[in-house]
Amino acid sequence: MPLSGLHVRQAVAYCVDVLGGVPDAQWDERASGLEWTCWETLEHLADDLLTYALRFGLAQPFAVPRVPLRISSERPDGPGNVIFGDREAGPGGLLTVVEACGGLLASVVDTSEATSLAPHVFGASDPEGFAAMGVVETLVHTHDIAQGLGHFREPPRDLTEGVLARLFPDVSVVDSPWSTLLWATGRIETPDRPRRTSWRWYGAPRDGG
Repeated sequence: MPLSGLHVRQAVAYCVDVLGGVPDAQWDERASGLEWTCWETLEHLADDLLTYALRFGLAQPFAVPRVPLRISSERPDGPGNVIFGDREAGPGGLLTVVEACGGLLASVVDTSEATSLAPHVFGASDPEGFAAMGVVETLVHTHDIAQGLGHFREPPRDLTEGVLARLFPDVSVVDSPWSTLLWATGRIETPDRPRRTSWRWYGAPRDGG
């Protein structure tokens, strides 16, 4: 099943639905498995979605290795981002930022030439690959935040199956697609597979181009 902007929107809707009811006071708690707070992790997700979208905003995506926006961090151990939420708008405002950035990525994915390529640290990928990356980022960072706050709910199965097939062709599904994705991204261990200390995905187009 080819991944599209629709899947990005579905993943973001899942994120907003899961995290929308988290009390404001909990957002400065640490996200599960990360050195970042839940608020910082959600900002990082918004940043991922935006910067993925920007890669296809250029007439020649390979003209530069990345869009040269200024990266900053609000504290020494915090994530380096180009985008930050307005604290006065609260968590609901930051979720709106995530939804808007996800919408931009979805629109870019659906309007770019299917064969176009843009750079990524793991290698060049096409719009479908960037859609899959956006879905993975959304699902696993929603998990990081929700686990840290006790608000977890498993995402739609079709999304996890789709991104495993698209980005993790080297990983066999064991138990369930969701637990496999968590294992593939270094978040859990299983009785048969120790926790990964390093991992990557493979965004090359399906046809190998």
